[in-house]
Amino acid sequence: MSAPRASLAPQRALIASSFVSRVGNGLFNTASVLYFTLVVHLPAAQVGVGLTIAGLVGLLAGIPAGNLADRYGPRTVWLVAVGTQAVTMAAFVLIDDWATFTLVATLDRLGATASGAAGGALVARAGGERPAAFRARLRTFVNLGVVLGTVGAAFAVSVDTRTAYTVLILANAASFALAGLIALAAVPNYRPLPRPEGHRHWTVLSDRPYVTFAALYGAMGLQYQTVSLLLPIWLSAHTDAPRWTVAAVYAVNSGVCVLLQSRIGSRVETPRQGGRAFRVAGLLFLVSCPLMALTADVPVWVAPGLAVLAVCAHSLGEVWESSGGYALGFGLAPDHAQGQYQGFLGISFGAGQALAPVVLTTAVLGLGHAGWLLLGVFFAALGAAGPPVAAWAERTRPPEREEPRAAQGRSDAAQRS
Repeated sequence: MSAPRASLAPQRALIASSFVSRVGNGLFNTASVLYFTLVVHLPAAQVGVGLTIAGLVGLLAGIPAGNLADRYGPRTVWLVAVGTQAVTMAAFVLIDDWATFTLVATLDRLGATASGAAGGALVARAGGERPAAFRARLRTFVNLGVVLGTVGAAFAVSVDTRTAYTVLILANAASFALAGLIALAAVPNYRPLPRPEGHRHWTVLSDRPYVTFAALYGAMGLQYQTVSLLLPIWLSAHTDAPRWTVAAVYAVNSGVCVLLQSRIGSRVETPRQGGRAFRVAGLLFLVSCPLMALTADVPVWVAPGLAVLAVCAHSLGEVWESSGGYALGFGLAPDHAQGQYQGFLGISFGAGQALAPVVLTTAVLGLGHAGWLLLGVFFAALGAAGPPVAAWAERTRPPEREEPRAAQGRSDAAQRS
């Protein structure tokens, strides 16, 4: 019983570090497009192309960064990655043309992908026997940090001056630096775990159950942009709902996730539980998507309430989906290769996010109500695949898996002491 207590200090440090960096993300993400278009005077189309290039190139860092984390320790690689993000973020205040913007954005995305891979391995080590539960608790504070950052960004957007936007960008850069300092001071420099014979830098690609799960996870990730991108467009263009409805659904989505993520996540820890969580999430999305479509068919005074109801159902599904993803993502990865596996999972998720705007705005909006219904069915089908994929993956895990995990817990506890 001593190991879980010993892990509380690094867990708290990672929570504080992640919270600080996410406040900065909330500050920047809310106003970034306005800064690039209104202050730097880049055409919106060029901003979109630059961000797409940056996002796709950034995915290339996932597995290499994960392998470095497995070989040299996750904290070292994570600190280098967040340091890179601090520098690239500060460099955004100096850009004045599209080529420089694209270069800086690409370097930033490479750092972000590397940070995600090494950070996943760091969470696995700090989480000890319960990495999925710790990741769920961590996400609660991540969501809260983004909300606070978004509220702070509203001031700069209302002022709408170059100075205000510059302050936001530099504050985000400082948040990365501060997050790194917190981790450097309070998170152990976990030693790499022994790797078995036959380990390869691309082992994850031969793990067919995990690759299948990663594809499932990336496709299910379209649900995030259903609320952040698709629903706001639908409310603005296809309903008579007041404009404040968009802000209301954002607030409800964040509030539900903050309140329920840790509570539900603590009940979803094994791969089998993760598979069932995916199924629950898919059914909730099957309910929420048609409700979102119906906001176009109700009176103006009903539409906001119906939108909030739909987002409540969708947000509950989001909590179940993310909890299932953590349980499967950590639980199916070998302890000695968490960095590599988390890096690959990040690539799959990032690819899904890159495709989401095209899929949602063309296929779903183009088909109208039928598109929303098909989207709900799509999510439900992905969710239904969760339990059989989890069962398949568990059958292929080596039977001696538990022993190394226990040894890892004892080693990490000794290292912290």
